[in-house]
Amino acid sequence: MGQLLALVVVAVVVIGVVKLVRIVPQGFEWTVETFGKYTRTLTPGLHFLVPIYQAVGRKMNMMEQVLDVPSQDVITKDNAVVRVDGVVFYQVLDAAKAAYEVAQLEQATLALIMTNIRTVLGSLDLDESLSQRDAINAKLLRVVDEATHPWGVKVNRIEIKDISPPRDLVDAMARQMKAEREKRANILDAEGFRQAAILKAEGEKQSVILAAEGEKEAAFRAAEARERSAEAEAKATTMVSESIANGNVNALNYFVANNYVEALKAMAASPNQKMLLLPIEATGVIGALAGIGELAKESLGQQQAAIKMPSPR
Repeated sequence: MGQLLALVVVAVVVIGVVKLVRIVPQGFEWTVETFGKYTRTLTPGLHFLVPIYQAVGRKMNMMEQVLDVPSQDVITKDNAVVRVDGVVFYQVLDAAKAAYEVAQLEQATLALIMTNIRTVLGSLDLDESLSQRDAINAKLLRVVDEATHPWGVKVNRIEIKDISPPRDLVDAMARQMKAEREKRANILDAEGFRQAAILKAEGEKQSVILAAEGEKEAAFRAAEARERSAEAEAKATTMVSESIANGNVNALNYFVANNYVEALKAMAASPNQKMLLLPIEATGVIGALAGIGELAKESLGQQQAAIKMPSPR
């Protein structure tokens, strides 16, 4: 009987020590309840409680945690049905509030997130829902973090993992994208042809302008050459006339011989003439050439006399 009593005493002492000494692991906080009422929070480390009078209430994980948001069907603003899922990262900052302000913290957080996903996506068109993923995440984070603040919870990040439209809608979008790409390609081709035609027309225009400028310049040069030739011819005729008037027969011989030679040259250059037989009097031609020489000497003597004559003062 005494041994049994001793065993009971030892058991009570062991249970009392276990109830008295509490070691809270790192990353956790425990709440302490006195006769069922919250009194304080135990941080990581060694703590002592009064058995029976005090007890551990809730063991809260204070590390950042991740929750998978299950997929759900959402109707967008343009009545397109899409399937959406996501992931949320949150952290408990106040163990007492997380333990006593809300029951089943994870379930409440998931319900809140799923409801706000339907609200946010329901206000957007399908194209906006697919293209504005960052804006959707930011809006969800702001709304959910504000709603969970009274629970002592900080929502750090919400990410939409996947937005899946129905298969028929995906096929329709693919056809639309293909048609849009073909349209842009046709526009680019047409623009390329238009630019090529413009450049070709500009090139032809410049070519015509340059050709006209060249013809104009050539005509101007030819006219200038004819004008100078006419002036030289007129000057030569004037000189011959003056020489004849002065009684110089050699000038007349030069004039006749020159025209005679030019006529022979024109006849020899004719494409219809292969052979030219003309009776030419050698003495007449020699006389004409001698007249040309005498005329040249006389012209040279006149020029030297004009140079030596002093200018009047």
